[in-house]
Amino acid sequence: MTHATVLYDAPGPRARTRSRIISVVGVIAVAALLGWVVWRLAQPQVAVNGNVTPSMLSASRWDVLAYGEVWRYIGSGVWNTLRAAAVAMVGALLVGVLFAFGRLADTALIRIPTTVLLEFFRGMPVLLMMLFILLVASTGAFWAVVIALIIYNGAIVGEALRAGIVSLNKGQREAGLSIGLTPVRTRLMIEFPQAFVQMLPILIAQMVVLLKDTSLGYIVAYPELAKTVKDMANYYGNGYMFTFWLVAVVIYLAINLAVSWFGRRMARFAAARGGKADAGPGATDPGGAGPTAAAAGGAAAVAAAGGAAGGAAGGAAGGGSENS
Repeated sequence: MTHATVLYDAPGPRARTRSRIISVVGVIAVAALLGWVVWRLAQPQVAVNGNVTPSMLSASRWDVLAYGEVWRYIGSGVWNTLRAAAVAMVGALLVGVLFAFGRLADTALIRIPTTVLLEFFRGMPVLLMMLFILLVASTGAFWAVVIALIIYNGAIVGEALRAGIVSLNKGQREAGLSIGLTPVRTRLMIEFPQAFVQMLPILIAQMVVLLKDTSLGYIVAYPELAKTVKDMANYYGNGYMFTFWLVAVVIYLAINLAVSWFGRRMARFAAARGGKADAGPGATDPGGAGPTAAAAGGAAAVAAAGGAAGGAAGGAAGGGSENS
């Protein structure tokens, strides 16, 4: 017996057969492409003047990796890349929160200038931003790279967080206000955590983009991994260029896959905690008080999970009971 999904019916025998055939053909095509690439790299390189150079897979192109100083240079490039990316990630998240709150501000004097700045930074190329910061502010190569990445990616993160907050049910905000929280506390302690979890896959993808954009630091002579590899190829000779760039590609892939894996783990952990919070007291309304009371209970649970929000909500609730 087949089970229908929400979006489409379960595939039948013919559809499953077609899927298997397409999968087999796809695997064969990919294997053939990889085989052709390996064969092409194994062929000797013939220059225009007739000189023959060893193939890319020749041992003479890989012996440089046996030198310890090569790995020390590569290690310094990896460290500079991770250092700039880590600082920029933290700064981009903080700036993104400010952009999101500014875009959602009730006051037009805050909302309109924030929107103009956000759209300007989103449309500005990161490369030009790094050059502008270095030449105008004279910050040095490291901070030129970091500040440019913070501003650009902060604008992207801010727009993602704003979209996450807007997509929430209005009852969340109303419930926070009903238990005595101010509008700012409601947005910070109830709406923002839910929007952050909801937009976490997008945020992780943007952090991966940020990590790759550190390679633009060559324009300001920042010694990140890509520039380090380029300088090593110039130093040891163009014959080792393919070797160094292949090592850099493998390192970039390893770092990006590690960041993506960590992001998926964080998303699953946050989703699991959110499920437990939804199943806790206040998530349902057994007394039949209606959806507003249930939403207020859920907002109180989220506020209590925030630590300081629990004390604020309890004080507001206590003041309301004394007045009554």
